Amino acid sequence: MKHLIAILSLVLISVCGSAQDKKANFSKIDPAKKVRIAEVSCGECQFKMKGEGCHLAVRVNGKSYWVDGADVDSFGDAHDKETGFCNKIRKAEIQGTVKNNRFELTYLKFTDKKN
Repeated sequence: MKHLIAILSLVLISVCGSAQDKKANFSKIDPAKKVRIAEVSCGECQFKMKGEGCHLAVRVNGKSYWVDGADVDSFGDAHDKETGFCNKIRKAEIQGTVKNNRFELTYLKFTDKKN
């Protein structure tokens, strides 16, 4: 009976561990892709894009795109009064591709200071 409980515990731990979301790594640059300079923020709050709720967006050369691959809280609390994307537009170097008028983010490095 003790062995059965131990085995069930291990199975439960492994299932729970594998079910957790893994954070994407946006710090690895791809030398084959173009690096773009962009503004990064909440599309609804800062870029006045139409949507419901707060969602991450980038603005490149004056054009705004919703972001796939990261969300508004991927880089900290979006509603932080000092540094959150819903309260501030950040400058960054980014990489990714535009597909279906959305930006698939693969790399991001902030070029401004948080405060």
